[in-house]
Amino acid sequence: MNRFELIVFDWDGTLMDSTGAIAGALQAAARDLGLAEPSDERARHIIGLGLRDALAHALPDLPEAQYRPLAERYRYHFLAGDSELGLFAGIPELIAGLSRSGRLLAVATGKTRQGLQRAMANSGLEAMFNSSRCADECHSKPNPQMLFELMDELGVLPERTLMIGDTTHDLLMARNAGVAALAVSYGAHPRAELLAAAPLACAASVAEMQHWLDTHA
Repeated sequence: MNRFELIVFDWDGTLMDSTGAIAGALQAAARDLGLAEPSDERARHIIGLGLRDALAHALPDLPEAQYRPLAERYRYHFLAGDSELGLFAGIPELIAGLSRSGRLLAVATGKTRQGLQRAMANSGLEAMFNSSRCADECHSKPNPQMLFELMDELGVLPERTLMIGDTTHDLLMARNAGVAALAVSYGAHPRAELLAAAPLACAASVAEMQHWLDTHA
């Protein structure tokens, strides 16, 4: 029997190679409004959070009146290159293999529902996922609501659930939900930060993630 019945993936930086585009769109939005541009490190750190939480973290001194204009400029810049983003090499094969194995697959993401639907349709993976939760439907990571709702909907216990993500937000959400976590270090957050959150393991590539899942999941 497989150790994990339900495997939940983050989207950006875990399945899709989009971290650079997200950080760049945030920096461009700040420039548009004459705001201090967040560093690459700060811009990448917010990936995985809901947009409002992300803006508050990236620009902590941002006045309340600037949230909406900044969010609009961020969406403008991100959507300008959205259709060109692709999955990391090896992800389609990995997801297809897990689906064939009978696992339940889900996504827990900082994207909006509209954004995830667009990304899933472009990726060709939509039919392989049993469910998903987005930041405009639940509390932002690391609140465990997304995982609680997915486990409840799909009828899977925490000890049979695995969360996979590229940020400490993902790993802390898993911890808060009582769920095991696997980190991937090819996305947004540095390996040292990921390891500090005590995942089961930290994969440096999609191939390493595939090997770990084949061996331990």
